[in-house]
Amino acid sequence: MFDKLPVSAKTERILSKSLDEAISVEEANHLMNIRGHDLYPLLATADYLRSEIAGDNVTFINNCNINFTNICTVRCGFCAFGKDADDPEAYVLNDDEILTKAEGAVERGAHEFCVMGGVLPDADIEYYEHMLQLLKGQYPDVMIHGFSPTMIADACTLSGIDVAEGCQRLKDAGLDTLPGTAAEILTDRSRELICPEKVSVAEWIGIVKTAHEVGIPGSATIMYGHVETLAERVEHLDIIRKLQEETHGFTEFIPMTFMHEYSPIFLEGQSNLGATGTEDLKLYAVARLMLRDLIPNIQVSWVKMGFRFAQVSLTAGANDLGGTLGGDELSEASGAPDGVDASIETLSRIVRNLGRNPIERNSKYTEFYPIK
Repeated sequence: MFDKLPVSAKTERILSKSLDEAISVEEANHLMNIRGHDLYPLLATADYLRSEIAGDNVTFINNCNINFTNICTVRCGFCAFGKDADDPEAYVLNDDEILTKAEGAVERGAHEFCVMGGVLPDADIEYYEHMLQLLKGQYPDVMIHGFSPTMIADACTLSGIDVAEGCQRLKDAGLDTLPGTAAEILTDRSRELICPEKVSVAEWIGIVKTAHEVGIPGSATIMYGHVETLAERVEHLDIIRKLQEETHGFTEFIPMTFMHEYSPIFLEGQSNLGATGTEDLKLYAVARLMLRDLIPNIQVSWVKMGFRFAQVSLTAGANDLGGTLGGDELSEASGAPDGVDASIETLSRIVRNLGRNPIERNSKYTEFYPIK
């Protein structure tokens, strides 16, 4: 495959191996550090594996973000969204406001409500159960993708129950899938710098594993390009891989590049300027070579990268384009380059221009809706 390409011997050896089996942590670290002529063979290999594993369909979901509050007791260094309760811009949506957002999304054909927000100081399990029952009572056929491991941990503590009971109650109330949020970078060194008040690596793994065990699948994410090293990105991927080998509960893997412009750690001079374009592409490609069909769906976040570079990233091993979003105040606060709302037509055009097939899906990748 690489006979006529000016690729280094070690890179060629790793890429050739990756056609038949997942690469190791050591091999992934090598690929994260390649430059020059080695880059395009890496991307081509990842794209080839994508076609073998996922075919030429590019999926996405018609969904709506319901960011129910921006009040947050866990103030992360990378987040420009969270507010203190006494901030003039702080808000908490009431039931009518939540249903109004949901109604508009359903009128636009949404298959999913993505319910996220800050960590409220008094949000117990009953609070989240009420929100789920409110939405499911009105729209029983729309899936709910919601809450984070940190929210669940805090809610269980406030309600005096363990995480297993909390997850079961959320599932019974209507929670379909769990977002990969609160993962950020799964190394305690980086977490101490960017989100010391969030759950630890071990706690995050435990909560996600428990959710999978009670029947709540969900996303795996990585938020990168701030204080972490390249090796920590690979360490994070390896943790996700090992957890998936155990539970098979991840429906997708979503790399989310750090949007630095309005983040506290950037404004305080404590962070990098975000990942570069080649770093983005290498992460997508290495993720495909590490995860292969263990997590067959790798998602590009157009809201983080913009439409143009999201399209390019679909040539680096990814096969999913996320969702229409219908508004995402968290990303908007961080400076989303192309806004936080996309139409089916826009996403379909991006996909068709690559010569691939746009397909709508549901949250669990169990139902698909061809687009004319």
